[in-house]
Amino acid sequence: MTMPTVHDDTRDDPNGITAHAAQQGVADLWTPAEPAAETVDLGQRLADSGVINASELTQARKVQKQTPGKRLTDILIGMGCDEEAVQQAVAEESGLPFTRVSPDDVDEKLLHRLGVDYCKQNSVVPLHQSGTRIVVGVTDPQRLFMLDEVRQRLARPVKVVLVTAGDIAAVIEAFTEEQEADLAVDDIIADIDEDDVEVVETEEEDVDLEKQAGESPVIRFVNYLIYDAVKAGASDIHIEPQEKRLRIRYRIDGILFESMNPPQHMHAAIVSRLKIMANLDISERRLPQDGRIRIVLHGRKLDLRLSTLPTGQGEKAVMRILDARSIQVSLEDLGMPEDTYTIWKHQIDQPHGILLVTGPTGSGKSTTLYASLGTMDRQKLNISTVEDPIEYHLEGINQVQTHEKIGMTFAAALRSLLRQDPDVVMVGEIRDDQTACIAVQAALTGHLVLSTLHTNDAPSSITRLINIGVEPYLIGAGVNGVLAQRLVRRICPDCKELEAPSEEFAEHLMMHGVNVDQIAKGTGCTKCHNTGYRGRVGLYEMLILDDVLRDEITKSPNVTEFRRLCLERGMKSLRADGFGKVGEGLTTVEEVLRVTQSTS
Repeated sequence: MTMPTVHDDTRDDPNGITAHAAQQGVADLWTPAEPAAETVDLGQRLADSGVINASELTQARKVQKQTPGKRLTDILIGMGCDEEAVQQAVAEESGLPFTRVSPDDVDEKLLHRLGVDYCKQNSVVPLHQSGTRIVVGVTDPQRLFMLDEVRQRLARPVKVVLVTAGDIAAVIEAFTEEQEADLAVDDIIADIDEDDVEVVETEEEDVDLEKQAGESPVIRFVNYLIYDAVKAGASDIHIEPQEKRLRIRYRIDGILFESMNPPQHMHAAIVSRLKIMANLDISERRLPQDGRIRIVLHGRKLDLRLSTLPTGQGEKAVMRILDARSIQVSLEDLGMPEDTYTIWKHQIDQPHGILLVTGPTGSGKSTTLYASLGTMDRQKLNISTVEDPIEYHLEGINQVQTHEKIGMTFAAALRSLLRQDPDVVMVGEIRDDQTACIAVQAALTGHLVLSTLHTNDAPSSITRLINIGVEPYLIGAGVNGVLAQRLVRRICPDCKELEAPSEEFAEHLMMHGVNVDQIAKGTGCTKCHNTGYRGRVGLYEMLILDDVLRDEITKSPNVTEFRRLCLERGMKSLRADGFGKVGEGLTTVEEVLRVTQSTS
């Protein structure tokens, strides 16, 4: 093994380390297996392995000649080359191991001992202790004096591994978010004085809300409010004026939690700031308004749907947080039982017919439909949707926005869409007889139609279509299946414990064929806000129409009779699926009873 040359000149070391001391310290850090200086061979190796092409290598070398001292690898990464592949090549050249790093791999005490700012400035992160040494991740193995300084700061010998700059940035961000969150509220409130958002009670029209909404404390508070809600995993933010206070609540996993109570006098300025962000009229406070806000938070693109409603205490504002990552769920990860998943997958592969997803607002219908569309071949199929509003933009799919005021209704859009040679059509919701009849006709003329209805269970969807005005024989001929669903909270995996069920719960489980000695329950921890639940899982009721059920539909049955027949024909109810998930340790009996009917 050869040692890198260290000049006997303390001017090379800003910390004043002598050459001999530096050399001795470096030996404790790492002795490279090969000369570590970056050579042409590294660039050629990347080209030979297919990470870069010859033209990219030539261009990078030209840039390197024009910027002396800059590493070829940094230039290649800046050009958009695969950072992981580049760093792996550097690791092989240097004789060091390469690893990917996440915040869970980092010892927080070591990170704070080294200093978050220091790690950020020097692209270094301490991972964990291995024997007497501390494993340290770096992006550049040539910074020997920096490594010696890390050893001195940690007061331990270190073992070096190569990591990516992106992983280090993610680690730093994860450990600084909590600090920022802890400080943000205090900083915001400290800056807010009575004079900042003065409200003239006698002449409300004279208040310059636009000026107040543009002042720094209000802007910072609204920004923090959005940041905090996204970090908490909220789907909605409720800003509710009360008589003597302002209440802000987040909906997390379907349940509302009170988050904070800012000063009452900030209410008008906060709502006005949101209206400015959504391009709404801040002077109109007597009528409801709806708008959309697009933001970027830590590199994530988010859409916020803002709705305001005048109340006796002032305007209530609700923001729905639309995060594209929340619908990027594969069909197999939705929590369907294996038999339901197999049947549904078979149904969405059919060339024609209607498939309905039903349930109340917030039951995950859109996620199921988007996941279903995601399994289709978007290169060979013409897939189009009619939505109100378009919640998430999907690559390779034609999405149409309805506009009721100008006559662009679901029915009108669907009628025009069928002249566009579609293979698969998704209708956001069947609301009226026109839309329902066109959807049925489309299914009977060779199109696969996916849509939603707001009914309590799968059999009710058939009677709802009859009540809307669709002829029963058309429903029997056009509808292939109905999937009813609900969302229940999932038990937090970090505080899950097993306990014997009570007699009452054991009886419920036995009635639905679940016989277990112990059931899971969350005791509550910081990761689940002490609720015992984190995340959600779906309950599903799959109704497939066979010849017997189609014949029954032509007789316009009432919902009770039709439901009984569906259960006799093998349909598994929502409640039965729920208790099955209790037996699997995914949720609790209380959650299943909360979201399902006793008749199900």
